[in-house]
Amino acid sequence: MKEKLRIAVRKFGPFESAIQKIWDDFCSQRACDVELEAVPMDLHPLYDTILKEDGLKNGEWDIALMNTDWITEAYSNNAIADLMPFMGNDSSALEEAWSPSLLGKQRFGNAVMGLPFHNGPECLMYRTDLFEDPKEQEAFKKKYNRALTVPKTWNELMEVASFFHRPQAGLYGTTFAAYPDGHNTVFDFCLQLWTRGGQLITEDDKVVLHSKATVEGMKFYRKALQNKEAIHPKSREFDSVEAGLAFANGELALSVNWFGFAANCEVSPDSKVKGKVDVAYIPAGEGGEGVSLNAYWMYVIGAGSKHQQLAYDFIQFATSVKNDELLTLEGGIGCRVSTWRSPKVNQEIPYYHKLEELHQNTESLPRMNNWSQVADIIDELVLKVINTEEDIENILATAQEKVDHLELVNT
Repeated sequence: MKEKLRIAVRKFGPFESAIQKIWDDFCSQRACDVELEAVPMDLHPLYDTILKEDGLKNGEWDIALMNTDWITEAYSNNAIADLMPFMGNDSSALEEAWSPSLLGKQRFGNAVMGLPFHNGPECLMYRTDLFEDPKEQEAFKKKYNRALTVPKTWNELMEVASFFHRPQAGLYGTTFAAYPDGHNTVFDFCLQLWTRGGQLITEDDKVVLHSKATVEGMKFYRKALQNKEAIHPKSREFDSVEAGLAFANGELALSVNWFGFAANCEVSPDSKVKGKVDVAYIPAGEGGEGVSLNAYWMYVIGAGSKHQQLAYDFIQFATSVKNDELLTLEGGIGCRVSTWRSPKVNQEIPYYHKLEELHQNTESLPRMNNWSQVADIIDELVLKVINTEEDIENILATAQEKVDHLELVNT
């Protein structure tokens, strides 16, 4: 019976199919005396098994897909292996292959703790067939006395969403991925803050949850989620994957989500909007500017793995130019600059080259080894905002007190 190389995978069809194809190719080029066991999981079970239950540390998992939210915790707890020794202590090849925005989170001093697998960033995706339809343009101008354009502000987004909201035709204006998983709600909170000119972290590393920008952002968010004349009725049940699938199914006119879900509309055989999608910066609030949220997934190797060299050989192979492109055409988002510029990829996904531009103006979550505790507090406050009528100032003040009592370690 062959030994197994075990990889914990974020559950998403394109990830699963790409990794299997890459492994088959990997084994066709060398004698594989182990089998791949790739186990797809939703976010919470994935986090629990690789970090909370020490699966990477104790050797249960050889490789895992890990997002930038968790990398500092994994590094601080010695759960993952430094890749520099496998690279001959020379990281120059990384800088040549990937944008700096996809290398920073996994570097700690001279250590490199992961290789980029799949990246966002978050952006506004919209239906070009609706926005470019002369009849829609005429009707919008008549109703709102302005031209129908891609929204540059949150208020414009809700106005356009209201205009296109046609439940009887199976079309809804927009959505927010409001499912409480400590992930999507946290990103939405940060986007509302950043696009209003606010900052999550002060120069002296204090987390700020109660500010003018967060009050304005949460007032908007509550109003938006309660707006049945603009929002998909399943928004509170949607995580980002389900929101992305709803968009690909033709159920949404526009949506803020990860770039990958726009690209998936072009490559998925189930997409009903192929050739009818484009992307732009996320809208701004008053006093802010449109930004993109940068978060990404990496391959990491477990500190307790007995197959570390094989694991490294595989992830190096999996992140090659060829396989980064393969992942993209499966429906993931390859991270190499060569993939962003690839004529083959851009022929399939006409706006793929925009990734390079989107990465020029991004914000990202702070590197903290107890970020998951901060995220839980933010998740809780956002749920109170959308599920209760409690005063928003009070909700934010309570959350601020909780976060002030945490011992924060920012690295």
